Amino acid sequence: MLTILVTGGAGYIGSHTCLQLLEKDYEVVVLDNLANSTLEALRRVQTLTNKSLTFIQGDIRNPQLLDQIFTQYSIDAVIHFAGLKAVGESQLKPLEYFDNNISGSIALFNAMKKANVFNLVFSSSATVYGELHESPLNEMMCTGTTTNNYGYTKLIVEQLLEKLSQSDPRWSIALLRYFNPVGAHPSGLIGENPRGIPNNLMPYVTQVAIGAREKLSIFGQDYETIDGTGVRDYIHVMDLANAHLCALQNRINRSGCRAWNIGTGSGASVLQVIKTFKDVNGVDVKYEFAPRRDGDIAICYADNQRAISELGWIPQYGLEEMLRDSWNWQKQNPNGFNEG
Repeated sequence: MLTILVTGGAGYIGSHTCLQLLEKDYEVVVLDNLANSTLEALRRVQTLTNKSLTFIQGDIRNPQLLDQIFTQYSIDAVIHFAGLKAVGESQLKPLEYFDNNISGSIALFNAMKKANVFNLVFSSSATVYGELHESPLNEMMCTGTTTNNYGYTKLIVEQLLEKLSQSDPRWSIALLRYFNPVGAHPSGLIGENPRGIPNNLMPYVTQVAIGAREKLSIFGQDYETIDGTGVRDYIHVMDLANAHLCALQNRINRSGCRAWNIGTGSGASVLQVIKTFKDVNGVDVKYEFAPRRDGDIAICYADNQRAISELGWIPQYGLEEMLRDSWNWQKQNPNGFNEG
């Protein structure tokens, strides 16, 4: 069976992907610097699967470490999650984001080429589309009008990979453009574990529901949407993890660079999310309205037909399951991975 190097594998999406890789009998080597993650997530992944993986604590910006990993392990493909991902923070600390997300990626690709490993699945983002296009967003639309530095780093790495594949036919690259990952493993043992104030809607909702935060701020109530609040395409993390396995299979023995949207193909407003959360879980969520945030758009959801037709990937979870599993994780882990 193939051996997969998963960078950032201890994070939210990475840990769920590692779980599914182990379930499908892949050998898994995780490289993670634990800057925004915890080893406990991988311990629980191994408990859930009753299988073991190899963990290496380190940074993708360390070329000596990368060379050592590719020398020591017979890596067949790489799934690249490692990077910083907070939109607001990216505006305050652009150089950190450029260094981690762009320079780190280049160091990884250099090490891959040196080791003759050319199969790659890259964790990208729908932010590469910017705000000029009307939803549903499809992969034929131009990219390049990103509204924040996080999205900019994803765009730059996508462009680097496209040029890399054009220069050398040995490269076989999947670009997965995520929409809004939510949910948790149905067991409640692994899930989203933000440090400090959450940057995303769902962990904020669950933290208010459990009493860790007083109320949710909804930014903007005057958008041209069903109820005035922003509409987004929420995708269950288990479906998102599965997309990486589908992309991995698709890229083996192929050449070139191909992008796929990973979303459900429909949107839900913030108020719809809150109402559905209450209906599904029987828990109310206090909220207040706040002014719009710069860079936020009214509606953003995916055209996912390319992923369905080319990858054979079909999302299995609806909004109710996403909200049920998010709450199940939060209830079982009020302090995340027991981190106080």
